Amino acid sequence: MPLFDLPLDRLRDYTPDVAEPADFDEFWSATLKDAAAHPLRGDVSPVRTGLPLLDTWDVTFGGFGGDPVRAWYTRPAGVDTPLPAVVEYVGYGRGRGLPHERLTWPAAGYAHLLMDARGQGGQYGSGGDTPDPHGGALGGPWPATRGILDPHDYYYRRLITDAVRAVDAARALPGVDGRVVATGNSQGGGLALAVAGLVPDLAALVTTAPLLCDVQRAIEITDAPPYGEIVNFLAVHREAEVAVRRTLSYVDGVAFARRAVAPAHFGTGLRDNVCPPRGVFAAHNHYGAANGRPERPEREIHAYPFNHHEGGEAYQVQRQLTWLSSVLRPETAGA
Repeated sequence: MPLFDLPLDRLRDYTPDVAEPADFDEFWSATLKDAAAHPLRGDVSPVRTGLPLLDTWDVTFGGFGGDPVRAWYTRPAGVDTPLPAVVEYVGYGRGRGLPHERLTWPAAGYAHLLMDARGQGGQYGSGGDTPDPHGGALGGPWPATRGILDPHDYYYRRLITDAVRAVDAARALPGVDGRVVATGNSQGGGLALAVAGLVPDLAALVTTAPLLCDVQRAIEITDAPPYGEIVNFLAVHREAEVAVRRTLSYVDGVAFARRAVAPAHFGTGLRDNVCPPRGVFAAHNHYGAANGRPERPEREIHAYPFNHHEGGEAYQVQRQLTWLSSVLRPETAGA
C-alpha cells in the first residue's frame, strides 16, 4: 500500500471538525447508567495453562444489558502485592482466544484483563466465547453494520459499554490496586480510546491504530474492511446514508478523545488504509481538548512511515512498555 493519506507535516496539525450530536454525553450517560443497574461480578475460575510464572483465571462479568462477557485475567505468579491492571481489547473479528496468547503485560509485571468481543471471534485468532444476543436489528451481517440505522441498536454501543464495564470488573478483581490502563490495537484501540473518554479516573491510555476515528471521513477515503463493510452496506441501502452517519457520530473516537483526561500513548502506520492515519492523528490532536480541565493531559504519538496496519509492531510495544512504566512507576523509569 503506497502513501494515500495526508503527509506527516499536515497530519501533525490535523484537527477536523468532527460531527458530534448534541446529546452525545446524555446518550452515553444513560447507556452506562442502564448497564450499571445490572450486577457486575460473575464467575472467576482458575485456569491451568502450563505456565508456572503466571496465574490465570477465566472471568465472566456483566456487560451491556447485564449480558455475560468473558475475559482472561492473568498476573505474575507468587506476587501478593496489588498491581495496576491493564485492560486489553481485541481487534476486529478476533475473540479472546486462548489464555496463553497475550502475555506481554503480565510478563511486564501488570495484572492483565483481556476482554472478549461479543459476537466476534470467527475471522481469525483462536475464537471467542461471548455471544451477542442483541444482534437482530436491521443493518448487516458484519459487526460494523449491525444495527447501524439507529445509535441505540448499534453494535458498538454494546461493545463500548462492555469495554467500560471491563474497567469496573478489573477493579473488582483480587490483586488490583485500583489503577487501570486501557489498551488495544485497531478495534481494540478504538475501544480503549472510548473508555478514556467515558472513565474519568483511568490511569492511562495506550492505543495503536484505533478504529472509528474521524469515521465520517474514513468511509470516504478507504473501502478496506471494516470501513468497507459500511461502504458496502451504503452501496446497497442508498437511502440510509443520513441515518448511518448519525449513528456513527455517537461512536467516533475523536469525540471520546476530546473528553479524556488520562495520559495517552498513540501509534499509527502512515500507509494504513484499514484505520487511516488521519483518524489517529485527529484523536491525538483533539485529545483532552474538551475535558473541562485547565490543562490537557500528557500525550504522544509515534508514526511509522513505511508501515501499514501492523504499525510499529514490537518496536511500538517496546515504546509502550517504557512509556507506561514512566507513567505508573516513575521511580523505575530508565531502569
